[in-house]
Amino acid sequence: MTYFTYQTVLSTLEDGGVRTITLNRPQSLNAMNRALIDDVARAFEDANADPATRAIIFTGAGKAFCAGDDRREHVHPETEEEARDLVQAIQRATHAITLGVKPVVGAINGWAVGGGFEWAINCDFPIWAKSARGFFPEVSLNLFVTGAVTSLLPALVGLGKAREMLFFGDRYGADELHEIGLAWKTVEDGALLESARETAQRLADLPTLSVRAMKRVLNAAAMPDMHRALQLETDATVAGFMDPETTRLLSDF
Repeated sequence: MTYFTYQTVLSTLEDGGVRTITLNRPQSLNAMNRALIDDVARAFEDANADPATRAIIFTGAGKAFCAGDDRREHVHPETEEEARDLVQAIQRATHAITLGVKPVVGAINGWAVGGGFEWAINCDFPIWAKSARGFFPEVSLNLFVTGAVTSLLPALVGLGKAREMLFFGDRYGADELHEIGLAWKTVEDGALLESARETAQRLADLPTLSVRAMKRVLNAAAMPDMHRALQLETDATVAGFMDPETTRLLSDF
């Protein structure tokens, strides 16, 4: 087992070529602060650049995958430049997960909220624990989603369901997410990591060239506007941060 060091993320590589990237702020339900966002981007970029890594598991330590923005450490951007820097950092992580060359198996436990829900959707094979739940609170907070979900979500669940999920922010359990095609499979909570490892090892055992090509071509063909979605999401989220109403709503959330 090889260990890689980051401030808020654990990254380990097993002999079979499976790397596990674990969000490691369990005391905060792995909520997103700037350090976590940057560490996720770096950990995935390092994994994608590592010849020994053939598949990646993405999960969260403790009781949640990722509970969205960390309200206790939230620093609201005061200028458009600060807002754009923050959002581009989030999109850098999206790019590394979704458009990186290595296949990603999600092991989604507990809550996946906002940006955490986005990261779950970014996985190629998202496996959800039966008790896990996810939702998007962004519109109710006068904000916007990131993570390329404006492209990914309609492709996965259809435009009508994507509208419902993004506008209303309803909470969805793992079984319903499986029914609509957002969860690849669901398993009992105790079997989550075992199922993720089995899937990741199957991927790691496949020929590298064809696996990389399949991920690249499927994404390009099914979601040809992903890059454009990332840019439009960035602009919309920056505008949301700059609206004074957003500050009030975030403080009440």
